[in-house]
Amino acid sequence: MADLPRLNGVIGALENGGHSFTSFASMDIQTALAMAGSKFDGIVFEGEHAPWDILALRDSMQFMLSRAQIAKSGSLAPPVVPLCRIPVNGVEQGQWHAKQALDTGVYGIVWPHISTVEEAYNAVAACRYPRLSDKPLYEPQGIRGDGPGRAARYWGLSQQEYYSVADVWPLAPHGEILVIIQIEDQAGIKNLPDMLKNVPGIGAVLIGEGDMGQELGFPRDYEHPALLECMAQVVATCKEHDVVVGHPHANAGNMQRLVDEGYRFLMTGAGRTYAGLEKGLDLTGRS
Repeated sequence: MADLPRLNGVIGALENGGHSFTSFASMDIQTALAMAGSKFDGIVFEGEHAPWDILALRDSMQFMLSRAQIAKSGSLAPPVVPLCRIPVNGVEQGQWHAKQALDTGVYGIVWPHISTVEEAYNAVAACRYPRLSDKPLYEPQGIRGDGPGRAARYWGLSQQEYYSVADVWPLAPHGEILVIIQIEDQAGIKNLPDMLKNVPGIGAVLIGEGDMGQELGFPRDYEHPALLECMAQVVATCKEHDVVVGHPHANAGNMQRLVDEGYRFLMTGAGRTYAGLEKGLDLTGRS
């Protein structure tokens, strides 16, 4: 089968050492329409702290599609890539949420509250199809169920073409699915080196500074020295293992510092203005 062009623009922005810009978004049609016309590389539909509604996710993703854009670009790659944060904490190992979101056509999953190697392994395995143990890239052993009809249609591929690229990046260099784990507590910080050493297929590590601050006793105090020290540990570990690290609360005020510190998966707020996004694009030479 001929090689397919890169479809996941978030991966495309990251795979050569660049920066990607995304934002959380609610699962509703009006938000999807607005975000589809933005300059973001992708959006993360929020299913952890907002109601999990797979039908709303489906409808939102459909309204992101533009036949005119596809025709003019001559490419199946969406200009703004839909990803999704699922509601379960890592300890709950809710593979079915990831399976339903992937089967709907998202290009990546954000897994909240990953604290152990076992939870990280499950996150990656849930986003991969099974294969025999003598096949290349066997680990982490895939456990995703086979039902890709809607996803293949959304991506604009045949089912066989979808299978050929429905694997996790960067474990599979051609893979179009991005697995993002959130480190949100001291256990996660402690175990992160072992996660990144023993679980291939983690595409990015997103710091959960809100929950991390809660555990430390400084909720929503994002500039507290104790919290910043914990975040610096995560950044250092990711750099050591050459894994992308992300920040969930980038804005125009802190963007320069975050870029300088090495964050590359940058989530900014969206609404009436896009000051954080514009600042990030300018700082990284993409404006």
